[in-house]
Amino acid sequence: MRKRHVLAAAAVAALAALSTTPAQAAEYSSALKIAGVQYDAPGTDSNSCTKGNTKQEYVTIKNYSKTATVDLKGYVVRDATGNRFTFTRRHLLQPGDLIKLRGGRGTDSDAGNVVYRNNCNFIWNNDKDTINLLKPSGAKADVHAYTKKGNDKDGNGYVTFHG
Repeated sequence: MRKRHVLAAAAVAALAALSTTPAQAAEYSSALKIAGVQYDAPGTDSNSCTKGNTKQEYVTIKNYSKTATVDLKGYVVRDATGNRFTFTRRHLLQPGDLIKLRGGRGTDSDAGNVVYRNNCNFIWNNDKDTINLLKPSGAKADVHAYTKKGNDKDGNGYVTFHG
């Protein structure tokens, strides 16, 4: 009888470990996280640099650290098919601060918390995609996949991650 209780307790502990491991494995060790994505710009999609709406498509990156300032220089944002943007200039995110990486052309602004990709083509797919945030070393800082059906319940083209 005693062996059964020990085996049952071991099985319960193993199942508990398995059920918590995937959620923990999905989190990467980085203060920077993808807070959300406006994957479907309002209006009819047009990647025209003069009259298009690619500026309305953006990914929000937030510094979730309570104490550390993070320099974005060298960080990479990439989609599932390999379209990518590399932060080539210093941009300091204070603790709790965020930045919007927008499509289209514009003037980067620390004060306005915005950086432009200087590319008028859309990067995020309107049906589904995966957003990768990579550290300058190439290690994953954060990764999120979304689907229009599964993640955008109100249909506004915006999905929130990490709150």
